[in-house]
Amino acid sequence: MRFVIRPTRFLIAAATAAVFAATLHANAQAPTPAPTQAPTTPQPIVSGNGTYISTDPLAGVRYDNRWDISVAMAYAHTHAGPNLREGANLGGLDVSASYWLTKHWGVEGSGRGYLGTSGTTPAASVLGESGVFIAQYMFLAGPEYLGPHNKHGAIVLHALVGGAYGDFNRDLGRQGSAVGPTGPAAFYDNQVGLGGAFGGHIDLNRSPHWVFRVTPDAILTTYDGTSQYPHTQWNFGISVGAQYKFKKKR
Repeated sequence: MRFVIRPTRFLIAAATAAVFAATLHANAQAPTPAPTQAPTTPQPIVSGNGTYISTDPLAGVRYDNRWDISVAMAYAHTHAGPNLREGANLGGLDVSASYWLTKHWGVEGSGRGYLGTSGTTPAASVLGESGVFIAQYMFLAGPEYLGPHNKHGAIVLHALVGGAYGDFNRDLGRQGSAVGPTGPAAFYDNQVGLGGAFGGHIDLNRSPHWVFRVTPDAILTTYDGTSQYPHTQWNFGISVGAQYKFKKKR
């Protein structure tokens, strides 16, 4: 009986060990499920200088302001006399403001001052080729229309009319020369004539309130030399500067 019990205990122990070994082998081969991760949210970029948060500076651009104003450096070409072959390239300042009645239609006013020198051909033998000071001042107003636009920029068209004052003889008068179209320089008399600017603005938005603005125009002036020399001029002009849109909305 003692000999039967010992083999039986041995067999039970061996069977238990075999089952235990098989269980360990199965667990070792079974794939371990990947741990579940909670969804992540974008995190600010952190550098050695601090935290940077990505923003869109044009996200708040709207075309619903009531007022805006722009200041720009201005250029215009003109002829200082009715029969001069030489033109004058003038530089100055363009200050304009707008009042918007609707989203697309507004009223614009513009004040422009141009200074420079003019040549005197064909009177070059008398006064020299260039260096005679002249000035032109324009005060204009008219409608404007907001054309294609988005948050990046816009095209605004305008048709402005008003007065143009030409100061052509200040320098000649100080030098004692005869002035007017019959003088040696053959410049216009100082006078006020009809003026106009027909073109528009090319706007590039830099923020909801600040705009980089380029304004190309066809410049109209109608100076009258004498009854014998009426003269209508169309010349190119351009202004480059900045616009500010005020917060008040329509």
